[in-house]
Amino acid sequence: MNKLLVLVWVITAVLAKTSLAGEPSPDRQSALRNILNHDCGACHGLTLKGGLGPALLPEALAGKPDDFLVATILNGRPGTAMPPWQPFMNRDEAAWLVGILRKPEH
Repeated sequence: MNKLLVLVWVITAVLAKTSLAGEPSPDRQSALRNILNHDCGACHGLTLKGGLGPALLPEALAGKPDDFLVATILNGRPGTAMPPWQPFMNRDEAAWLVGILRKPEH
């Protein structure tokens, strides 16, 4: 019986975390878009067509797994000008940004 309670608790905790994950609040979405437009745009070009950093357009990101892109956002790219953004956003927020970048018009 004790193992069953532990299992139920673990499943409940996982489901609770999953339901909290997902889209950021509208205010946070606005802040993340601001980071994308201004901070990312400073290196990747204001239209995200490339600059110091590569283009961040959907066609440029095609074939790159989401996990790779999220890790790049969060951890940066050692040996390049790409800084880690983990101090400023969490994994779910970075994944949301990847989803935005994959849309033809963002």
